[in-house]
Amino acid sequence: MKKFALIAASLFAVATLASAQMNMAQDKSKRPSPPASAECKFSDGKTIKTDYSSPRAKGRKIFGAASEKALVPYGEIWRTGANEASTFVSDTNLKVGGKSLPAGSYTIFTIPKADKWTLIINKKTAEWGIPYKYEADELARVDMQVSKTPAPVENFTIAFDQAGSKCTLRMEWENTRASVEITK
Repeated sequence: MKKFALIAASLFAVATLASAQMNMAQDKSKRPSPPASAECKFSDGKTIKTDYSSPRAKGRKIFGAASEKALVPYGEIWRTGANEASTFVSDTNLKVGGKSLPAGSYTIFTIPKADKWTLIINKKTAEWGIPYKYEADELARVDMQVSKTPAPVENFTIAFDQAGSKCTLRMEWENTRASVEITK
């Protein structure tokens, strides 16, 4: 009888945990790194949109050498946010950092370094994000400019700055800004 009660209690605990995980997966806003999005709309109505999860700094060292116990070590591929891989969707052909990108749905990853980031645009979609095993599906690797933010940034942010016929993709977190120009 004790064995039966122990098995029943174990099954109940597993079912409760599975239910909680399913609810968390369905309501992404309750995640520690909630969903966010950014969009750039060109004058002809064509758009670029990115959906990502926005982690918080929470007093942690974000970018740096692995020896500094940084959350995102320099020189390693980062999922560029948290949770699922960040998406990059365009309904028009683009030039990202001078490289041609056909209209479509992609995922984006980055390789942060102190003085330069690399943006990876990948054809593989609907991926969790890490570990990165999608080299064969890469469409482009593009250099990004790096600068300091005017003030610390608590929430990882992806945004677009629009000026005329170009959009600048901007990523900010901690005290780092990485950006790349996008044109049609």
